[in-house]
Amino acid sequence: GFRHYTVADCEFNSSKLNDIEYTQSYYYNKLEYVRFSSSVGKYVGYTEYGIKNTERWSNGPEVIARRGEKERYCFHNVGIDVEADLTKS
Repeated sequence: GFRHYTVADCEFNSSKLNDIEYTQSYYYNKLEYVRFSSSVGKYVGYTEYGIKNTERWSNGPEVIARRGEKERYCFHNVGIDVEADLTKS
């Protein structure tokens, strides 16, 4: 069978909140076809199908919802992750 999945990720290497990047990637059969990046602020397509969707998604309500994910998802979890890492070291 075919597999479709998304991966949300917060990447950071310092405690500064401005350095955090939120990405959400969309995969089909292990091939990434669309990604939202908070540093770019819109969806980016990597396949023909992905490029066709990014034009619609970047101009719709989806992009507005994704822009808030950095604050909602990453900022909340970065404190938890840093605290856990510091207690282990």
